Amino acid sequence: MDSTDTDRFDTSRFEASRNRLASLAYRLLGSATDAEDAVQDAFLRWQAADRQRIEVPEAWLTKVVTNLCLDRLRSAQARRERAVGAWLPEPLLDGDPMLGPADTFEQRESVSLAVLTLMERLSPVERAVYVLREAFSYGHAEIAEILDITESASQQHLHRARHRVTAARRHGREADVSSARRIVEEFLAAATSGRTERLVALLTDDVTAISDGAGLTEKLLRFDTPQRVAAVARAGFTPAPAKRRLAGGTPAIHYALVNGAPAVLVVVGDEVVGTVTFDIADDKIATVRGIANRARLVRLTEAWRRHGPDAPLIAQW
Repeated sequence: MDSTDTDRFDTSRFEASRNRLASLAYRLLGSATDAEDAVQDAFLRWQAADRQRIEVPEAWLTKVVTNLCLDRLRSAQARRERAVGAWLPEPLLDGDPMLGPADTFEQRESVSLAVLTLMERLSPVERAVYVLREAFSYGHAEIAEILDITESASQQHLHRARHRVTAARRHGREADVSSARRIVEEFLAAATSGRTERLVALLTDDVTAISDGAGLTEKLLRFDTPQRVAAVARAGFTPAPAKRRLAGGTPAIHYALVNGAPAVLVVVGDEVVGTVTFDIADDKIATVRGIANRARLVRLTEAWRRHGPDAPLIAQW
């Protein structure tokens, strides 16, 4: 095999791992854009490496991507961007390969917006241990090798990470797919018609609503009582000419699954201009997250264009 054939073979070996590496990077960073950048940086290092000396390419690439992500999480820029109260994960439409693997409950939960947000409370190493163990089923010996720590340190980091995520996670029986859609449709109908009492009845007593303010505010907007959340939902979903101008046209509102959670997408033409996701517990809405920063919706919009959407819940809002 000449050098050209070798390069092609080695490139194909990397490409075979790209989706898995991107899934790992997305879980660690909570950003599809940053995940793609990290994977591309790993590809450049793969090209520059003496690949004949790499015995297990998958393990080598996993270590490189993990440590590239840790470098990003530790950077001063990332600390500013991800300041508590100012950052939400980038939402992804279900079916996006970055959301895999999704065979187990732990794998699916690790990529939910709820857990990705909670992981911001972890140190970079705790986050890496949690993701490698919960989402990719690495043993502590393998994690220790990837992160250059001891096995006992890996076990301790996992214990702390699980405790912090579990302590902050919402509890309650999750709704099945059909129940979740019904609850979201009822929420949307009540919000667009201004029925505050019905909205309050759909919310848990400790409901929280979080919005990025369409990227126009430095801090996230938070509301934390059923009455306040209902009032904000009613105001947000009431059509108005000013809102249509901000959206760039007359939106349609579609139901979708985003990061495994029920959601509504606000769509103008073929562009998603906003998404509202819902965490549901015991057949009530426990958390509402609104993301309308266009820069955070690029990949979701690309997936939506390929998706072939169902009929909208509201054709002209």
